[in-house]
Amino acid sequence: MGKNVTWVFVGDGSRARIVFNDGPGKGLQQAFDREFVQPLQSTHELGTERPSSRGSEAGGMRHGVAPRADWHDQQKESFAAEMAKLLTEAAVRGDFDRLVLVAPPKTLGTLRRKLGPAASKKIIADSPKDLTHVPIHDLARPLARLLAL
Repeated sequence: MGKNVTWVFVGDGSRARIVFNDGPGKGLQQAFDREFVQPLQSTHELGTERPSSRGSEAGGMRHGVAPRADWHDQQKESFAAEMAKLLTEAAVRGDFDRLVLVAPPKTLGTLRRKLGPAASKKIIADSPKDLTHVPIHDLARPLARLLAL
């Protein structure tokens, strides 16, 4: 029987890292030599949050044509979708056997929706927490209930 490699995605809407474990007693190691970061632009760089308005055909009444947009949420969702694509491609290549997702609830939901079938079927656990600021050597404790390290 070969190795049983577990990837752990630890991320939020703008930062992520992927660590792996390849067996009990082996601890966690970085799967990539970098952390994935998407700097969030300030609101004034993204555009207005107000919906545009225009005159109505009947009676000249004005109304918004679009609900308020939260551009930061859209950036975070886009980042999570990019991470889901990366995880799916790695699953298709066979880079890991099992997958654990650790992210705040909104990001976790986006990841689950955007993951392809190859990655989705490898999920063994998830946790709705933000552990992006926890150093790699301290991740073992909060992840202990999700996998044997």
